[in-house]
Amino acid sequence: MRVAVISDIHSNAPALEAVLDAVTPYDRLWVLGDIVGYGPDPDAVVERLRAENVVAVAGNHDAAAVGRLSTHTFNDMARAAVEWTADTISDDTRDWLGSLPDQRTEADYTLVHGSPRDPLWEYVFSVSVARASFEILETDRCLVGHTHHQLTFRLDGGDVEGLQASDGARLMLDERPCILNPGSVGQPRDRDPRACAMTIDLDSGQVDWLRVDYPFEVTQRAIRDRGLPRALADRLELGV
Repeated sequence: MRVAVISDIHSNAPALEAVLDAVTPYDRLWVLGDIVGYGPDPDAVVERLRAENVVAVAGNHDAAAVGRLSTHTFNDMARAAVEWTADTISDDTRDWLGSLPDQRTEADYTLVHGSPRDPLWEYVFSVSVARASFEILETDRCLVGHTHHQLTFRLDGGDVEGLQASDGARLMLDERPCILNPGSVGQPRDRDPRACAMTIDLDSGQVDWLRVDYPFEVTQRAIRDRGLPRALADRLELGV
């Protein structure tokens, strides 16, 4: 079974379409949260995902947009975008986002947005946090987003190794536990503006990361037209 894994779409419909085209064909689509926030098209993105019958978990922006999480720790841009999203989304979108769990298990993979310790907020961006996550994981594989970077952490005996993934990177899973991050579809932050995705062959254990060009200027124009912070548009062409 071939699974496409994506995260941090952030209401960027052109990026989502480009990624789905690039990973087709796939048998299942797993989404690791932050479906909305920052970007201009929350309803369109949710409608597209629902048409795919996705398996998804909530991210911090999703939870905040439906009033389940306070925005007091968000920065000003993130807070403004979440508030705009909350005021803009349809009832159907709100209900669907509100139904998403913070964590779920699929085919012996733990799916969260942040980390197993804190599914909505903690960033798995360091060996120390990865080690703490391995200590409480109940599965050998964990899929996370939130960092907007393509990453892998692997537990090898008592050591945790961190690996930076990139376009075309491949990993063959074995008995060693792993934490895998597909990167961000809608707002990459590794100075590469291309949208991110990952695929997993559940039978062979082959994991592939990829990057996809998309017309970010379309999303930029929509962000400005909707009155969202202009910096959210500017960053898309820089990948920051």
